[in-house]
Amino acid sequence: MRTSMMTIFGRASLGLMLLLAVAVGLSGCDQVGTQPKGLASGDNIFQDDGAYESYLAKLYAGLNVTGQSGPAGNADIEGIDEGFSQYVRLWWQMQELPTDEAVITFQDAGGAPQTLQRTNWSSTNGFLSAMYARISFQVMQANEFLRESTPGKLDSRGVSQEVQDKMPQWRAEARFLRALSYWHGVDLFGGIPVVTQDQPRGGAPPSDNTRREVFEFVESELLAIIDGEGESLVPIGAAPYGRADRAAAYMVLANLYLNAPVYLDNPQEVIGADPMNRAVEYAGRVIDSGAFSLETNYQDLFLADNHTADGVVFAIPHDGETTQHYGGTQFLTHAAVGGNMEPSTYGIDFGYAGLRTTPEGVNLYSEASDDRRIFFTDGQSLEVNDLLNFQDGYAVPKYQNVASDGQPGVNPTFPDTDYPMFRLAEAYLIYAEAAVRGASDGDIGRAVSLVNDLRQRAGLGRDVAASDLQDLDQSGTPFLLQERGRELFWEARRRMDLIRFGLFTGGNYAWSWKGNDQAGASIPDYRALYPLPQSELQVNPNLDQNTGY
Repeated sequence: MRTSMMTIFGRASLGLMLLLAVAVGLSGCDQVGTQPKGLASGDNIFQDDGAYESYLAKLYAGLNVTGQSGPAGNADIEGIDEGFSQYVRLWWQMQELPTDEAVITFQDAGGAPQTLQRTNWSSTNGFLSAMYARISFQVMQANEFLRESTPGKLDSRGVSQEVQDKMPQWRAEARFLRALSYWHGVDLFGGIPVVTQDQPRGGAPPSDNTRREVFEFVESELLAIIDGEGESLVPIGAAPYGRADRAAAYMVLANLYLNAPVYLDNPQEVIGADPMNRAVEYAGRVIDSGAFSLETNYQDLFLADNHTADGVVFAIPHDGETTQHYGGTQFLTHAAVGGNMEPSTYGIDFGYAGLRTTPEGVNLYSEASDDRRIFFTDGQSLEVNDLLNFQDGYAVPKYQNVASDGQPGVNPTFPDTDYPMFRLAEAYLIYAEAAVRGASDGDIGRAVSLVNDLRQRAGLGRDVAASDLQDLDQSGTPFLLQERGRELFWEARRRMDLIRFGLFTGGNYAWSWKGNDQAGASIPDYRALYPLPQSELQVNPNLDQNTGY
């Protein structure tokens, strides 16, 4: 059976999950331009023991499905097309479209994808509003679960001891999912309101927190749920596929610390240690756990049976029958097919003719034998002269609805291909970069070996030396940045990588359509952060807009 929310939580829980329109106002204020729906009181929902696991399933489903009734028709988020509002689709577009890895033909939602593409977005961009709403939606759901699952609430409702015994783990999972979304928020928007279960529904609209305060909240929450005491995630390998164990938290922490010099003015003061040492520590915990190994066939990580692939640390399961929507890998499989491509080759019924890459994206792969070089070129030009012409730019059929044995997924419209949010290979690259950036606990020799492991798996030689890794020159194309681009191509890391290497803004590195110029142009530094949506500012006077907008 395909791994899906059904197999993770059980058929009964899935049914209950789909009946729960689980959203409450962000600290009582849910009147936003692109807004989550409201919720009945907790006492009306938690009438039986099974409701708690169903609610937890809905928290996970918030990263996946878009509403309560199949692919469309009863959306969680109002004010935007339901398919556009899917979490992974929004996160992916905001991390990939403004970079050298992706271009798009679509002009949906008032041209929102094109302003991301051309790096000239404003605070009225509908996709930015939807991403902010998705983050808020996840936070709201997690807070409601945490409010309603305290020991006092459980005792007052006569909840069974069996459920009460599971609750510390379930609460830790809810806290992980909330922290994951807040990490996305601190990366995309900077300082946003931190709202917890301790703040009552129906209160005043929340105020901004600084980027440092959001960072500290995410860090403290993740550290609290990995220590094995009280509310704690299960050890690595002990969670069902698609649910969070400590390795998932380690990956968020490793990313948080690697990007700490971007997020914080004085990271060592905030963290109390060199953030690169912490990045090495948590990436190393994943690597050294023994629970993961590198998948020998890179493409298998992005196929319809990738739940069987090695090296996936945390995935968002997709299933052609039970998780139908127009985001996630549905978007990534269908939007990447058009022109002379035959959809059935990729296990799908049609292509959207939308996504492809730039010449600079192609040129990341300096060796044609690199197995990670997944392009379709027949009828496609290398140059992107016209953003709205699908055949300008090489197509990238990386995500496919075909299994490793060549069989198509169960549904050609809605793929079985899971979305790998975190992979072992990324832990390798985080360790290597943090070591190069000065982590005293890191080992440059080990960093070289880890990168060479990735290159050997890709069909290349073990020819990387320490001198290659140690080139972090911002005026050029640093090897580690290029290697991350090759290994993590189209995996929603490129924007944050370019920012961390000092190449996203300014003019040191230009790519096609950067700065709304076909040849590439400089963009101002303030665009390293997205603006808070104008719709949020209109309903919440306590928010301050990010500089430059």
